Order: sequence, then C-alpha cells, then structure tokens
Amino acid sequence: MPGNRYLVEIQPVIPSRFERLGELVNDLYYSWSRGVRALFRHLDEECWDACGHNPRVFLRRVRQSKLDAAAQDPILLTEYRRVLSDYDTYLEQRPSTRIDAYLDPDKDLVAYFSAEFGFHESMPIYAGGLGILAADYCKAMSNLWVPFVGVGMLYRQGYFTQRIDCAGAQIAHYPNTDPGDLPVTPARDAAGNEVQVYVDLPGRRLALRVWQARVGHIRLYLLDSDLASNAPVDRLVTAQLYGGDLQTRLQQEIVLGIGGVRALRALGLAPSVWHINEGHAAFLILERCLERVRGGIDFESALELVAAGTAFTTHTPVPAGHDVFDHDLMRQYFHAYREGLGVDEGRFLGLGANPRHPDGYCMTSLAMRGSRFRNGVSRIHGDVASRMEAYIWPEIPPGENPVGYITNGTDVDSYLGRSWSALFEMYTGGGWKAKLTDARFWREFIDCIPDHVYLSTRQILKAAMLAEVKRRALAQHERCAQTKSIAGRLTRYLNPRSLDTLVIGFARRFATYKRATLVFQDLERLARLVNDPRRPVLFIFAGKAHPNDLPGQQMLREIYEISLRREFQGRVILLEDYNLSLARDLLSGVDVWLNNPEYPLEACGTSGMKAAINGAVNLSVLDGWWAEAYDGENGWAIEPHPELDPPTRELREAEALMNILEYQVIPLFHDRNEHGEPQGWVRRSKASMGSILPRFNSIRMALDYLRASYAPAARQAARLAEDQAAGARALARWKHRVASAWPSVRARLVRPVASATRHGEPLALEVAVHLNGLEAEDVEVECVLGQDGASGEFLPGRGIGFLYQGQTQEGEALFRCELLESEEACAAGGLLSFKIRLYPYHPLLSHRFGCGRMLWL
Repeated sequence: MPGNRYLVEIQPVIPSRFERLGELVNDLYYSWSRGVRALFRHLDEECWDACGHNPRVFLRRVRQSKLDAAAQDPILLTEYRRVLSDYDTYLEQRPSTRIDAYLDPDKDLVAYFSAEFGFHESMPIYAGGLGILAADYCKAMSNLWVPFVGVGMLYRQGYFTQRIDCAGAQIAHYPNTDPGDLPVTPARDAAGNEVQVYVDLPGRRLALRVWQARVGHIRLYLLDSDLASNAPVDRLVTAQLYGGDLQTRLQQEIVLGIGGVRALRALGLAPSVWHINEGHAAFLILERCLERVRGGIDFESALELVAAGTAFTTHTPVPAGHDVFDHDLMRQYFHAYREGLGVDEGRFLGLGANPRHPDGYCMTSLAMRGSRFRNGVSRIHGDVASRMEAYIWPEIPPGENPVGYITNGTDVDSYLGRSWSALFEMYTGGGWKAKLTDARFWREFIDCIPDHVYLSTRQILKAAMLAEVKRRALAQHERCAQTKSIAGRLTRYLNPRSLDTLVIGFARRFATYKRATLVFQDLERLARLVNDPRRPVLFIFAGKAHPNDLPGQQMLREIYEISLRREFQGRVILLEDYNLSLARDLLSGVDVWLNNPEYPLEACGTSGMKAAINGAVNLSVLDGWWAEAYDGENGWAIEPHPELDPPTRELREAEALMNILEYQVIPLFHDRNEHGEPQGWVRRSKASMGSILPRFNSIRMALDYLRASYAPAARQAARLAEDQAAGARALARWKHRVASAWPSVRARLVRPVASATRHGEPLALEVAVHLNGLEAEDVEVECVLGQDGASGEFLPGRGIGFLYQGQTQEGEALFRCELLESEEACAAGGLLSFKIRLYPYHPLLSHRFGCGRMLWL
C-alpha cells in the first residue's frame, strides 16, 4: 500500500495514586520481583504482553482508561501499596547476613566487569549463561548490601531474536534498542555533569557515553559509543553483542576494560577489588598498571599492586570463550600504550602469551597473570581450568596451582515459580528468604509439605507452562502457514487440563558440545517410548545457535524435522526465540530437565538449578554443577566416558540416557499408589528441590566470593599499597631475584632415607640446598605425605615443613624435618609414602605457589 506509515505514542498521564510507578520501572529490582511484574500485568495484561514485558515502555503506552479505572479499583490499589511497601522495605531493611566480616562498607568497593548482563527480557544485553549468571550475581550483591558496582556495555542491537522458518532454518534478526526504552539514565559526576570518557584507537579517539542503571542497592554502568561526535563506523563499536570481526571484538574489549576503568574514575569511584568475569574485560589490568606507572612506580611493581586486588573468573573450557588477538593487531592498537607502561614488546606480548596460540595474545592468559584470585565455576571446571592454564605455573602440579573454584548459583527470586513463593510464604511468612543457605531447614521444610499440596503446586505451574508453550507453538506454526488441522495435530498433547504426560525439557544455547540431539540416536526406540498410550511422554526443545555456528544450527534443523515426522508429531516440540520469559515458564513447569553435554566441557550450567528449585528432576551427565549436586536420590546421572573415541562415546552415553528414561524415569513418573498418587515421583521431586535450593543459589555463591576472593583481595591490595607501595616494590624485586637464581638452585638429601624404621624411633630427613644467591628465608622445603592411586600414581596429601638449621661445610643451606614427630605421619602407620620438594616463598605472596617454581628431590 502506498504512502508513509506514522506511529504516534499516546502517553498516559499517571494518576496521582500511582505516582511512584516511575520508580518501579526505573529499577531493575523488577527483574526479580514477581510482585512488581504482576502489578504491571494486572494493570493492563494486553499492553504488558504487547510491550514485551518492558516496564518502561509499558508505562508510556498503557491506556489512560486502564490507569484511571485502576485508580478507582480497591484491589489494584491495595496490590500497588503492597508492592511499594515491599520495595521500600527492601531498600531500607538490612539483611540478616552481615558482610562486615569480609569488606568495610565505608571503605571497600567491588567493581565487577562483564561483557553481558541478563537481568530480564526487557533489557536485551545478554546472549546466554554468562550474562544471566552475571545478573543473578548482581542481584545477590544487592540483596546482601555489598558495596558493589557492575560495568558492561549498552548494545543497541543486543543479541538476536530467533525465528525458525518452515524448513527448520534459524533466522537471526537484530532489533535496535532505544536507551529510552531501558531502565537507564545518563551517569553523572559529583558536579552533576553527564560522564563522557575516551579511549584511544589507531589514529583517533573514541568517545563513550556512560549510562547508569539502578539495581536495588547497587549500580550498573554501561558504556556506549553511539555518539554523534564519533565517526559512523565508531558509533557501531558497541552496537552488537559478540558481533563483527576480530578487530571489532578487540575494540569492544578496549571499551569494556580500559573505558570501564576510566568511567569509574570519572564518577569518582575507587574500587578496592576488581572482578573480571571472563577474559573480555582483562585490559582493565593494563589501564590500572598505566595509572600506577604514571604515579611513579615501575611496571613490575605496578603489576603486583594491581593484581593483588584483582579477581578473575573463567567460565568455559571451550575455545570460543577465550579471545585471542594477533600480535600484529596488538602492536597496531597498543604501541603507544606499551611505551607508556615502559616495557619492551616481548614483555608486553608475554602478558598474553599462551602455548596453544604462539602468535596470539590471549585474554584469559592476561587475566590469569594480572590477577591473584582465580577460579573456575564448578569443582570439575576448576580442575579443568587449572590444567588448561598450568603453563603460567609450569613447575606446579595443576591440582595445587592458584586456580580454584567457586560453583555458580542461581537467583531464587527470579526463577522460583510464583505458586511456590506463595506456598512458602503461607507456611513461613517471609522467613524462608532468610534461610536460603540453610540446608537443614530446606530438607525438613520440603519434607513436611503434604504430598498432595506439593503436587498440586507443581501441577498449577505445569498447566500454566503447557498453556504458554501451546500459545507460542501455535503462533509459530501459523506463521509458517501450517493449516489449522496440522497445527492442532502438532500441539495436541499440550493440554493444560491433562497433566499425566511426562514433560521433559531441554533449553539452552545450541552449541555442539551440549549435544541437543543425543536423545535422537535411536529414533525407533524413542518413538516406541513417547507413543506408549499408558505412559505418554513429551519433549520440549528451545535454544539459539550462534549465527556463525553452522553445526549448532544444523542441530536445530534436525530436531525440527524430527518434530514433523508422523511418529513424533506433538511429542517433540521445538520452540523459537528462547529468552528469559520462556525460560521462567519452562523451568517452573517441566517434570524433567535434560542436560547431556560432552564431559568435561560443561563448566557449570545453571538451568538445571533453576528447574530443580521448582521441583523438576534433573537427568544429566555428571559434569559441571550436577557432579556436585547428584546424591542418588535427587535425580538421575549419566556416567561420562571421556576415555572412548567420540563416535563410540556418543553411542554409549546415548544408550545410557535411553536406558534411564525407559527403565527409571518413565516408570517412576507413571507409577501410582493405591490412592492414585505418584508417591515415588513426589519423593524424588522433593529431594531435588530440598537438596539443591540451599546449595546452589546466588546468595551462597556471593558469600563464597566474599570469603574466598574479595576479602583476601582487599587485604592483599592494601598490604602492598602501604608506604607508597613499598610491599609491591619489594615483592617485584624479590620475584626478579628468584627468577634469575632459580635455574641454578639445587637440592640433595644429606643421607639416604631408611627403607624401614621401628615405631617410636626417630626418622630425620635432612636436605642441603645450593641457593645460588638466595637466602634461606626465600624458600620452603616440604615433605609431602601421600598415597598411591589406583594406577600407581602418587596422590599428594598434607605437607610437613622443614626447619632451617644453618649451613653445611660446602656453604649449602641445611633444612631438617623430624618426620615421625608429626601426627599425620604417625597416623599413616604401615607403609609411609612421601616426596620432598622445594619452592620459593615470600610472606607477601597471595598464593604460596604464586611464583610457579618448584624443585622435587
């Protein structure tokens, strides 16, 4: 049709009785407050859905008549006042958990840098698990009143929306987001001026606007290059999350790391702890070193000072999560920067050196070398990361190097179904929220809920989920021009009134290592299982593949094609455009959450946690968080077989999955006692919720970071900064001395170790060390007790230190250990297995093996 199309937004006048709605839409508190979101829905459900659940847009477009009517509705007014009361209480009432033991709220500040934050579908600056975890973490920090700010980027295009066409192909669309539609305002400095900072790119300066978002008690600052003063190509630097080529990625990471530091400085903020969430922000290390060098100290001392207050979390062993830039690109962008640091090219490039990328600069390597508190995100991933990055500490056994782990958690308020929240409050008032990390409370509380009450709550959420899935699936088929009869056939089992179908959910990024199609290895067997009229089963799949990940997109297409086959029609559902809104529905409603990654590539995974806190039961490979959570009663486990070749492994683990489904999951779900109740299933569902909710929530995760990372980082940075950074300078000089001397350090046993001794007799060990110019206090000599593993390998245990005794006639340092005087050695009895080692030590080291040097006798 010819002619122009005009859109005019008719904005309502907010009635005085609702004057504080503006506060609610401008605080990301709404992203975890069911009450706030429910209030908007009740004011105008049609408008709320049409606005994509965006509170700020909703408040501009809600019909005046709806607001005027609501202002006269006592029920809505009561709901509004209750929401405000909860909000005000949240802002004013300190939590029962105190953080003073870890940080000083008047002096300390944690700055948390992440490339993405997934608070809510209305703020599309996230792609997947990394961003959702970052947002959950921010919510926990707000809940705990931690002095904390987040730093990220405001992407005008954010991540893509997904359509699946009639052939099963993924169509990616990047809608533009107007900052006016987001809960952000321009950040201002102490004088009230809008903050604008700059970073240097080759031949030009890039101007950056800084936006501020309120997140309860904390603030999130977002950098944006879309300014008129920038060249058109530079305005696009922050346009798209994970978009563009390698040069665009480098520019984005300069903006995040370097621009982020400058933004905080412009705001007058002085963090005592800096947390790098994945390597994208690691350039903040260089910027802070440059600040110190300009302040008058040498680079090596500056690096010690900066690293002491820096924490780094690595999130994945998958190569795509570890950005690597060519040396030529680094020279082009950082030549002047390197000169400012006062280091030669070899030293500068060495900060990002990684043996897997000999000609590249690895951001993970920079983050590891520029931090002193490092962790993976589960026990298994901590072990994987310690081995992946072992080259930084080449002489230290990977299990003892400075890479630990803190297992992720999820925000309970964001993902717990509303019916569960209402039930908990009916039983405990609001007290359950103060018990989030109390495992005993949850085990006893969940067990005491009558089975019929528990089951009915599950069914309410399951019915709501099935209704929403059916609505989405019908719209999807309608767009693909399916006839009503075909669309009806494809959705006929999505019946909210029939809850006796076992619903299995699989929803996450469609990366190949997550193996979305593992359950389809034996289609004949699967068809037999899902079509059993006595024990019906339904699978729901959802997820996005990266636009450049063709194998991931092929998995989507394969599932789509299977869903159209006659034997799977209505039994396999593939939903498009997986986002946080759909996630909340699926996670609270499915019966089983399926996860079958390729071990050990699932660093953690949090979707299964979100499902479990709603009573869903996990069926997962023993990888990531599930290897810590599974206890034999709270779900099912697939044993991984990494020792097999990939095709054999795939078949073995697919067969194990099908066996568990056929012989355990399906029979248990459909089994009924004499009263027609699924007693066994309820028991397992309760075990899932009761065991996982207190251990894998974001409050527990936040407290772990405070205890293991932030508190020691703040103390260590303060120690090294005293007296014009005297500690940092001394530590840098000592490390240089050790690095020069260590290659020629030698050690020997003064006398051979006796092969046997009697109980009660002494067993003295003496080691003579040629220190090559080092002092005796520069080293530790240690006897490591251990035992033999199944394959005969030495498994180290407790260490017993040697004491310095003086010098030998040859000028060596003599160290002595009375081994059998130690309780550990005496307790071992029988055959005592031990090794002796020597390593550099300084009291200012953040980790005793931080030098990466060790000599074994």
